[in-house]
Amino acid sequence: MFIKQAYNYLHDWWRYIVGAIAIFVASQLGAIPFALVAAFKLMQEGGDLTMLDDTATLMTVLDSNLTLFLMLLSFVVGLIAVFLVVKYLHKQPIVAATTSRKKVDWGRIWFSFLLIAITTIVITIIDYYGNPDDYVLQFEAIPFLILAVIAILLIPLQTSFEEYLFRGYLMQGIGVMAKNRWLPLVITSVVFGGLHFFNPEVDKLGNIIMVYYIGTGFFLGIMTLMDEGMELALGFHAGNNLIAALLVTADWTVFQTNSILKDVSNPTAGFDILVPVLVMYPVFLGIMAWRYKWTNWGEKLFGKITPLPEPQLENQEQLEQ
Repeated sequence: MFIKQAYNYLHDWWRYIVGAIAIFVASQLGAIPFALVAAFKLMQEGGDLTMLDDTATLMTVLDSNLTLFLMLLSFVVGLIAVFLVVKYLHKQPIVAATTSRKKVDWGRIWFSFLLIAITTIVITIIDYYGNPDDYVLQFEAIPFLILAVIAILLIPLQTSFEEYLFRGYLMQGIGVMAKNRWLPLVITSVVFGGLHFFNPEVDKLGNIIMVYYIGTGFFLGIMTLMDEGMELALGFHAGNNLIAALLVTADWTVFQTNSILKDVSNPTAGFDILVPVLVMYPVFLGIMAWRYKWTNWGEKLFGKITPLPEPQLENQEQLEQ
């Protein structure tokens, strides 16, 4: 029903093409302040602007908190663009792009948020005491408090942008065009993971880490289709990124923050990359399936999507007014 309800609104194929382009352009415009501030800082220090082509330089030329703020700003602009496209181009209420329920279930959002947050904290504590040489305690109250304010306010907006774009807008758009569930799941998951190819983690760990990124896309997509809404994906994604930003950083990660701990180990990509995808994600899905009584997996993940009968469709002319 989550994908199918898009038939209630303006769902011409060209609207999704125009909408996706508009969202992409808006997010790129949102990145301009970061580029300008970084360029100004580099020029002040007598550097060459071509140095900004290097990701490592770009991420370190400014204070880490300012860098994080400016990075997240583009996602905020992108999220606003998604909402405007959904509301004005498709005449679709935001709640209908979020869930098949009559209203957003905040209990689901908080459940998945706490599920990954608590799991991440527990695993990090165990690893910290088990491998103390791999970590440096770098907690400084003022920088951390500034980080906390930025992260708590903006990271949920960053993750919401990605979820509304992939598990919401594109999932529904591709679904109504393809008239099935599996193709939007595959396309959105692969594209979502593929966009992480440019993260510095890929340079450090190799292409094997793409298994994690694409696997995460499938994980979030599966929970969205099974639960007929994005709430669980919204909470999980926000909890994962927020706790990661506040708890542990490293010189080779996309978010280099004033977190509590710094990972100074020499990372290697191996079985530990596959554990979340092959072990943890199935366990999380099992917990969610038990709690929310998911059934009919085959139909919800691979079934066809048929247009709603004409009497249930909104009046097209009224929508376009």
